[in-house]
Amino acid sequence: MTAMAASPAEAETVISEFLNRCGLVTLGEPMRLVPLTGGVASDIFRVEVGERTFVVKKALARLRVAQEWNAPVSRNKSEVGWFIEARRAVPHAVPDIIAHDPDLGVFAMTYLDPARHPIWKDELRDGRARPAFASAVGQTIATIHNATAHSAEVARRFANDETFHAIRLEPYLEATARRHGDLAEELFALSRATIQSKVVMVHGDVSPKNILAGPAGPVLLDAECAWYGEPAFDLAFCLNHLLLKCVWRRPHATDYLACFDALASSYLSRVCWEAPESVEVRAARLLPALFLGRIDGKSPAEYITAEADRELVRRVARHLIVSRPRQLSQIRQDWAREVLN
Repeated sequence: MTAMAASPAEAETVISEFLNRCGLVTLGEPMRLVPLTGGVASDIFRVEVGERTFVVKKALARLRVAQEWNAPVSRNKSEVGWFIEARRAVPHAVPDIIAHDPDLGVFAMTYLDPARHPIWKDELRDGRARPAFASAVGQTIATIHNATAHSAEVARRFANDETFHAIRLEPYLEATARRHGDLAEELFALSRATIQSKVVMVHGDVSPKNILAGPAGPVLLDAECAWYGEPAFDLAFCLNHLLLKCVWRRPHATDYLACFDALASSYLSRVCWEAPESVEVRAARLLPALFLGRIDGKSPAEYITAEADRELVRRVARHLIVSRPRQLSQIRQDWAREVLN
């Protein structure tokens, strides 16, 4: 079933109501709403009012994907909470929240000029794959995890098991299990183990498309999947994208793998809440499952279109799911063997 979403006019009506409620725009004051690309989960607009510019985001109940994919709009409130909590740990790594209306499911945040804050995905696409920046991403994620580890208060505020299951575990792991029956037991067990892990505040969508390369370092966006749970998920989720980029832009594969090494090393060297080796083992189990999920789950990577490339990912991912490597370097080595030859 094709996903349904509110019409642009309906979205603009809700956002206009929000702006008036919050006092960001006075009644009758001229403004301009410019739609921004925001993936599949939200309506996002740049708002221009006089000399002021900011961004407004409204969560969708049904995501814009080919398969039916629904998610609670309450995630909008959790996203705001993630930004506020993450700012305490790494002030420069998130935008400022200007206003929030949880009843409408809308919030406003600072607008970051793309000229000074390019999207990391675009940088990677164009061959600007800098290991130093990837290392900074790993450091940022680990710092946020460290700051929230084993916190009963943060755990209470981000007890979002239902949402995380709906927009991460079901579409990535469980939907994939239904396509690969021989792996179903392993993938469903991994889903259960992940949801049961309660360790840190998780972003849930640490993807290059959600990371800006700002002048002071990485800026993380789109924390709709915020949840108190498994730190290895954030690590594996981001590393997965760096592996997949190798078949998107093969001439830069060596650089993407260098970014993989830098991010993983930077993150693991800063794990303080438990033995780094324990996090790595869990990330190494999640990574190939997410790898396969970006081919046969509900959110396939839009840039992997050639069937030969899709089959390559399937073959490597299936092997790794079955063999269960315990180190991320082993996954990187097996993948490099395939894409660099």
